Order: sequence, then structure tokens, then C-alpha cells
Amino acid sequence: MQRAGRAVHVVVMGVAGCGKSAVGRLMADQLGLPLIEGDDFHPPGNIRKMQQGVPLADEDRADWLRQLGAELARHPAGVVLTCSALKAAYRDSLRRAAPGLQFVHLAISQVESLRRVSSRPGHFYPPSLVASQFEALQDPSAEAGVLTLAGNASLNALADTAVTWLATHI
Repeated sequence: MQRAGRAVHVVVMGVAGCGKSAVGRLMADQLGLPLIEGDDFHPPGNIRKMQQGVPLADEDRADWLRQLGAELARHPAGVVLTCSALKAAYRDSLRRAAPGLQFVHLAISQVESLRRVSSRPGHFYPPSLVASQFEALQDPSAEAGVLTLAGNASLNALADTAVTWLATHI
């Protein structure tokens, strides 16, 4: 999707269990854009660490973020990316790969994140790591190009609100 000659590049971000994948999928469908699921690009070593309950360090995320940045750049016509993007430095890394990148932050409480992560059967991310996500999260709401939404709204309402916001911010 393009508006006024600019492609839509957007990251649906937030802590584990906030609904990134589901909202990202709905947004991609509405915008007619491909969806990149950030978790699909974690190297096996990162997955093993998380499965063992070890939080990822900045060094663990560096190559992953570079790869996600390359994926953003590989889609000049626009794309929706799901990525936790917890720290400002992570978001800045992605912004360098896709100038004009927008972010939709799905904000939920730690209690809600833990409830949701605990109810995901077969997912590699264990509930024991939820607290580390909140420790790492640097609130993006004051950054330009960021929409923060209460992640407890319905998935369709979140996607609709985000798509409407994008129409006025690109």
C-alpha cells in the first residue's frame, strides 16, 4: 500500500503475548501488504536460550535485528513486521533500514502478558521470561511515528485503529 507516493512500512510491537502476530496479520490483510513474522527470523541459538528461560541480551538480538532490517528494505512497496522492538536502540536500528518506519505498540500489563503467554500451547517463549520483557521495555510513546494502543481491545478494533492512523501518518 502506498499513500501519496510513500510505501507503508510498519512494525507491530510490544511484549510477549500482546497480540503482535494476530494484529499484524489483520493489518497486512487490510493494507494488502506482506507480513513478516519477526519470530521466524530468530536463529536457533536464540530460540534455545528462550526455551531454557534465558532472556536474550542485546548481543543476541543484534544479528536478528539486522536481518529484520534487511527484510524491511527488501520490501520497498511496503510491509508489516511483527517484532517486540522493546528498546529505543532496536527501533532505531529498524528505522535506519526503512526510513519513515511507523510503529504500532500494543501495550498490555505484565499480569495480562503472563496470562496470555501461559495459555499459548507449544510456543517456544516461556512464561518465566515475561518479567524480563517488561524490564527491557523502553516506552516508545514519546517517539515520532509511534501509535500506542491498549492491547486489551479486540484484535479487529486494534487493527482498524492502526490502519486508520497509518492513513494519516505516512
